[in-house]
Amino acid sequence: MNVTAPIDTLPVAASVLAVCAHPDDESFGLGAVLTRFAVSGAAVSTLCFTHGEASTLGRSDRPLGEVRREELTAAAAVLGVGRVDLLDYPDGGLAGVPLERLATDVAAAAREVGADLLVVFDVGGITGHPDHVRATEAALEGAPLTPVIAWSLPYEVADELNAEFSAGFVGRDAAGVDLRLEVDRSVQRRAIACHASQSTDNPVLRRRLELLGDAESLVWLRHPTGVASPDGVPGDPAGAPTR
Repeated sequence: MNVTAPIDTLPVAASVLAVCAHPDDESFGLGAVLTRFAVSGAAVSTLCFTHGEASTLGRSDRPLGEVRREELTAAAAVLGVGRVDLLDYPDGGLAGVPLERLATDVAAAAREVGADLLVVFDVGGITGHPDHVRATEAALEGAPLTPVIAWSLPYEVADELNAEFSAGFVGRDAAGVDLRLEVDRSVQRRAIACHASQSTDNPVLRRRLELLGDAESLVWLRHPTGVASPDGVPGDPAGAPTR
């Protein structure tokens, strides 16, 4: 891993598949990165495992999973995501689904879009959510020959959020980051607004974006050379994100 990560280096890809657990992950977490890929000319697709029906935010008279499906469709269009595959696994229950089953879904989506890069949440799931962790595991298992890059948080940001909100964010120090991207969050913020059920009253999200400013950190979980990263492979204690 690079002690000093290159600044503003976007991996080259023709077809990018984002693998997510919930509607809004593609915007709240990956939005600025996916926008960079779309602007670069890459075809961007999203595979989302759940409808997010278990959220405690955004209750309405309509089924929340239905509302969030519509929000995902709208947000994807804003981000420049050309294809969305929304599956119907139980929100909050991905850890109980056999990994082979989820990996098969990833393999099918990656094959259909001709993905030459997968984008995921970092190991540890950023927020510590088991669904986020499982989605990343499925991506790594389902496309073993495809490079996988993960969105990560600087540990300083994770620590600040945990202190302010008693949250469970997981971060990395500078030595654990491969790439840093300068980003324009205007498109991401418009996509976030599409997820009104989850973003209207979400101070943690607002604070995270404020702390991150105009930069995002990325980590190779599987490098384009085909070599798994020594830092950040699930099951490798030496490579686990810090804090």
